[in-house]
Amino acid sequence: MTIKTDQRNNFNNFIDGEWVEGSSGNVITNYNPANIEEVVGSVPESTEEDLDRAVESAKQALSSWKGLTGAARGQYLYKVADILESRTEDIAETMTREMGKTYPEAKGETARGVAILRYYAGEGMREVGDVIPSTDKDALMFTTRSPLGVVGVITPWNFPVAIPLWKSAPALIYGNTVVIKPASEAAVTCAKVVDCFKEAGVPKGIINMVTGPGSVIGERIATHKDVKGISFTGSNKVGKHIGQQALSKGAKYQLEMGGKNPVIVAEDADLDLAVEATISGGMKSTGQKCTATSRVIVHSSVYETFKEKLLHKVQEIKVGNGMEDDSWMGPSVSENQLHTVLHYINEGKEEGGKLLTGGHRLTDGDYAQGYFVEPTVFENVSSDMTIAQEEIFGPVLALMKVDNLEEAIEIANDVEYGLSASIFTTNIQKMLAFMEHMDAGLVRVNAESAGVELQAPFGGMKSSSSHSREQGQAAKEFFTNIKTVFVK
Repeated sequence: MTIKTDQRNNFNNFIDGEWVEGSSGNVITNYNPANIEEVVGSVPESTEEDLDRAVESAKQALSSWKGLTGAARGQYLYKVADILESRTEDIAETMTREMGKTYPEAKGETARGVAILRYYAGEGMREVGDVIPSTDKDALMFTTRSPLGVVGVITPWNFPVAIPLWKSAPALIYGNTVVIKPASEAAVTCAKVVDCFKEAGVPKGIINMVTGPGSVIGERIATHKDVKGISFTGSNKVGKHIGQQALSKGAKYQLEMGGKNPVIVAEDADLDLAVEATISGGMKSTGQKCTATSRVIVHSSVYETFKEKLLHKVQEIKVGNGMEDDSWMGPSVSENQLHTVLHYINEGKEEGGKLLTGGHRLTDGDYAQGYFVEPTVFENVSSDMTIAQEEIFGPVLALMKVDNLEEAIEIANDVEYGLSASIFTTNIQKMLAFMEHMDAGLVRVNAESAGVELQAPFGGMKSSSSHSREQGQAAKEFFTNIKTVFVK
């Protein structure tokens, strides 16, 4: 096997404004999931000692950083945004080569990262409190906000630019300092984002990055006494554990976890629009989104027509290396994730689901060295089946037939998750009923389930989150504490 390497993508930890080697001397090497003969880069396999050093750096930088005006902090974020924008092509290419999503998607995500930075840079000039009438006519009473302190940010591999930034940017603008632990599978991409902060000349210690196993670095963030807030995106199992650890030490925590997101197709829906949005929501990024469409609940009167249109479009999807112009869907991020998807496909067949298309790993020709799976669609799926209940994180759709909207909403809510949901209908009463009765933090009408806008609150219900919200103005609620001031 010939291994291709790129030394420019070998990164160290970022601590106290410098790239420093991990104390263990070991590295994590990342390979291209579309071609495992290609090494994308490496990062340290760090230890608790490295994390402790990063937290201490963030702690020491806290006083001077929060002492700056919001406008001054915002100027740094504007500069980071400009540098990130200038590096869009390189970072997007690294993202595609490291975790597999197509290059156009990666460029879109990087552009979103730029927009996130500029949005929160502007927060430095917005209000931070309210004047409240006092019962004492000679007193002034108002609220202001204080940062939490050192914030630990634990991010997944599926959005290695957007998620670290939508957590770190608000944390920083509100006066906190940050220690990031990115998912190892996409840590090289995250390192390139952090390097934009270094290039922008942000003060030492305000943002730090330590890479390594979640069981070591993530666990230490969760238990470290000087980490006063933790923002996590990832699996339910890990998230709940982190929440318990944070609670035990009195830290504030924010968890964004899984989803099992439905699309409801009513009898009056624009079926072509519904098909396009279902495929986009369920298959883009190889289904590796917490908001990805997973269940498609279709009214019986239009079921067969919808199914025919859907299968025609799914079977046209070009699977391939995300750097190739004609590739619409890339590989799974890793061998483990590929096997997870194949496991759920087998579960679906064993439990009585009818496989309509896909369902196999692609191994011939250009697919031989990658983790490719066919876009997959099942029907005859009941709500109690595994593929209708558990998050797959792959390009697998489960079709479910219903006779009315009430039944559709009941099935849509019949899971432990409540992250996002969509309905396709032209009937206002159906829209309103869906908005009212759908147990999801994000509900969308005539749009795919996977759409999230940076200026709007984002988070889920039930087991999808810790009931807090990210992004938009909601970020202020997590990353600050309200302080009431009374002046006599």
